[in-house]
Amino acid sequence: MNTPPRPADESLDGAVTAFLQIRPRLFGIAYRILGSVAEAEDVVQDAWLRWQSTDRSVVQDSDAFLARTASRLAINVAQSARVRREAYVGPWLPEPVDTSIDPQVGAERGEALELAVLLLLEKLKPVERAAYVLREAFDYPYGQIANMLQLSPANARQIVNRARKHLLAERRESVGTAEHRRLLEAFVVAAQSGDMGALEEVLSADVVAYADGNGMRGVAQIEVTGAERVARISAFSQKSITEAEYHVVEANGLPAMLITRNDAAAVLVLISAGPDGIDRVYWIMTPDKLRAYERSSERSALPMP
Repeated sequence: MNTPPRPADESLDGAVTAFLQIRPRLFGIAYRILGSVAEAEDVVQDAWLRWQSTDRSVVQDSDAFLARTASRLAINVAQSARVRREAYVGPWLPEPVDTSIDPQVGAERGEALELAVLLLLEKLKPVERAAYVLREAFDYPYGQIANMLQLSPANARQIVNRARKHLLAERRESVGTAEHRRLLEAFVVAAQSGDMGALEEVLSADVVAYADGNGMRGVAQIEVTGAERVARISAFSQKSITEAEYHVVEANGLPAMLITRNDAAAVLVLISAGPDGIDRVYWIMTPDKLRAYERSSERSALPMP
């Protein structure tokens, strides 16, 4: 019996349609594995080039094929990125994304998107990171994860469970979005005025601040710990940014503060917070990372009240 023709996906138009439908998910997978907008965009572009040159007539499930391709490409990039990041000057932080347009960046679930979680994922091996992301953020079954990552289903399940336990052991209890925003705004207002007492009031005793400037002059190159020290450096940093405007924006699913000067992004401030107050402060100051955030969507920033 003759095999019937497959008109829908044989053409380049069909290939484009199939790719565009899953593109947000491909970016979401790569971004969570890599913590980099630029590297994730490169992975998506590479996946497209490979999709173009693939014999698509033998591909039964285009979504699964493309997700597998993006996952493997991202793992390869992560393995080489680890070496590059060792040469980074000062703390390396993931590149934030504007999630105000696409709240989950292509995910079934919003897991593994907060900056604090992405930073913890960096401690895992690339394959462990990929398995965790595919399961926790995109809800792929273990059998499919095993196929994507060339593992046995039992091994895939074991890796995900191990990664989950590792993250749960290090991840702190968080507050709701409204309280998160309140603490963020209180922190920025106190820092602007240099009110050390007000700053220490919203910070937990063991708070840690990270400044990602990649060697920029005047940017701390080590983590700053403790409420008093973080309050002092926060007040100094805000005073050094003159003629600035402050905007509440959304980054990685949570409220953040974008500081602009002459209509250009100067600093993006993100926090993580728990019942005891702000426990992590992230200052994104590296120009490339600020540009990556700005191009992640046509943001509609809300002026700070």
